[in-house]
This record gives sequence, structure tokens and C-alpha cells, in this order.
Amino acid sequence: MSGNPAPSRRRTARAALLVAIPVMLVALTACSEGPFGLPAASTEQAHHVGNLWLGAWIASLVIGGIVWALIGWAVIRYRRKDGDAPAPRQTTYHLPLELLYTLVPFLIVGVLFFYTVQSQDNVLAKSPGGPAHTVNVLGQKWSWTFNYMEDRNPAVGNVVHEAGTIEKIPDLYLPVNESVRFNLTSADVIHSFWVPEFYFKMDVIPGHPNSFDVTPNRTGTFLAKCAELCGTYHSAMLFNVHVVSVDEYNAYLKGLAAKGQTGELKAPVWVNTVPSAPAEEHDR
Repeated sequence: MSGNPAPSRRRTARAALLVAIPVMLVALTACSEGPFGLPAASTEQAHHVGNLWLGAWIASLVIGGIVWALIGWAVIRYRRKDGDAPAPRQTTYHLPLELLYTLVPFLIVGVLFFYTVQSQDNVLAKSPGGPAHTVNVLGQKWSWTFNYMEDRNPAVGNVVHEAGTIEKIPDLYLPVNESVRFNLTSADVIHSFWVPEFYFKMDVIPGHPNSFDVTPNRTGTFLAKCAELCGTYHSAMLFNVHVVSVDEYNAYLKGLAAKGQTGELKAPVWVNTVPSAPAEEHDR
């Protein structure tokens, strides 16, 4: 009389599942241009974040592999056979094992913290000798304004701007292989300046200017957005980033100047201040 093949099939299915889940997780990232789901990096600073991301994934896969191996071992070693499953030896405590699973998480967190701080410092480092270009970014409900501070650029000779609206997505032009400093201010609420291909985003906070430097190193057009839920039309806070040659960059800015879009558009100075009542009203 042949035995029941059902338990064997169940064991095979469990083993296949143990192998398939991590393989599927890796396969889901295979369609991306960068490592593990990231888009292709487009600035000289992006590799710092990319390496951190890649290292964190490798560490996670190693730890996950060990956990899956232990789960698989427990499933096979203590699977039910003809009789009851063999009971593992019981102990009141196991000091080396307890030290291991207490100290290893601290070690993992410490290593990740070290490399995170290192990457953060590298990404936030300012360009030596100052940037070649400066763009003052104004976030407002619900679009973006870009002020190109090019009055000292002989090829442009002006401060020019482009302001977006809910109906019109603005364009941000950047020269390839030249450093750019972004000065971020808000006209109303907290926004977040995010270009996914830069592997970086920074909050745009009213009354608290922020800044960072990047050097774009890959030409192309990239869709950017606000990464902070900022109100009713948050989804309209999109902008297109065009990384072009220096000549194309200068020509675009001269075109803005020819349209009369000169001068800097600034946020109101009272954005984060409650107006005071006139003195005579307090006397009534």
C-alpha cells in the first residue's frame, strides 16, 4: 500500500516558498536603472546616497538570508513525521546566545548610523570655492518659482526668474558638470524640494532658509515634485528639471530676460509672523 503523498507535497511547497519570496523581492527591482529600485543617478553627489542604499540592501539580504536559512532548518529539522515532532532540548538560559541576539542588533544599528552620517555629511558639503551658479527657489501654494542669480554671469548678465502656477508646470534649467547652489525659501507652508534622480530632497520651510549644492552630471529631463503634503493642491507642485549644456543653459536664461522676466521674486517677509494690531486699538 503506497503512502500518502500529501505531506511530501506540502514540504516541497514550503521549501519552494522559502526560496521564491526573496527571489521575487530582488526581481521586483530589476527593472530600475539604478541599484535596487533607484532611478539612474544624475549628480556627482548622488553616489553617496546610492552606495548607502546599496549597502543597506546587501546587509538586509545577508541578514534576511540567515533568518530564512534558520527558518528552513527549523521547518525541516522539526517537521512532523509519523509520530510527534521531536522536542528541542530545553534550557533555562543560554548566555552566549542571549549576548549574541542582544549585541548584534546594536552592531547593525551602529554600522548603519556611521555610514548614514558619513553619507549625509558628504551630500550636504558645500562646493569648494563656492558654486558656479545659484538658484533661489521659492515654494508657494501650489507651485514653484526659480530665481537664477546670474547677474555676474557675462553670458546672461541678469537675475531672471520663472514662476509656475497650478495650471502651468515650471521648468528648471541646470548646466551639466557645473556646481549649482539651491537656496530654498517658502512663501506659506512647509514644502519639500525633491528631484528623484538627485537621490536627495530638502524641506522648504517658511522663515527658515535651507540650501544645498549639487553638480548635475547627466543630461536629460527629469520630473521633480514636492515631497511634503502641503495642502489641497499638493499634487500640482510638479516641475521639470532640464540638465543641458552650458550654452543651452545661458540661451534659455537670455530668453527669459527677453520676455521681461528679470529680477528676483521673493517670499513676503511676514510669512511666519502674526501681524500686530495698531496701537490705538489696544487703547480702546
